[in-house]
Amino acid sequence: MSKPVHLTGVERTFAKNEIIVSKTDLKGRIEYANDVFMRIAGFTEAELLGQPHSIIRHPDMPRCVFKLLWDTIAEGAEIFAYVINRAKNGDHYWVFAHVTASYTEDGTINGYHSSRRVPNPLALEKVKPLYAGLLQEEGRFQNRKDGMHSAGDMFGEFVGQQGLDYDRLVFSLQTL
Repeated sequence: MSKPVHLTGVERTFAKNEIIVSKTDLKGRIEYANDVFMRIAGFTEAELLGQPHSIIRHPDMPRCVFKLLWDTIAEGAEIFAYVINRAKNGDHYWVFAHVTASYTEDGTINGYHSSRRVPNPLALEKVKPLYAGLLQEEGRFQNRKDGMHSAGDMFGEFVGQQGLDYDRLVFSLQTL
């Protein structure tokens, strides 16, 4: 198991016209990372290729949101999500991610593709406290899986209270 990276509290940013791109296999191991990804995350191509995409997972990212993401793309559907990532040195950066399945010629899912853009700062004002609450709920449980499921229920209730489905809610935040 690798040594945890000290979090710096420093936020990295990238230009609105830049897109962070990565491709993974079915297990989430990185097969491609563009130059923007490498620059913002602080990793070389050699350090990323073959590694699980969770190499950039920030501990402030609720597990229940990742579960929703993986469940959605495993079914072949696309998903948009706000994600906080961790750079190699412990800095962090927020993205508005669009994740889709990649397919073989016969229609079988053979991996995943993610394009990440700069998120709307007004959206993050709403997402950050939501994610903090989800993390708190996850942390209430000794069993991490139970915590993830409870926070997932809480997340589903939040979405339902907004009167929108998940996709419409995410886009409404991005266009604030």
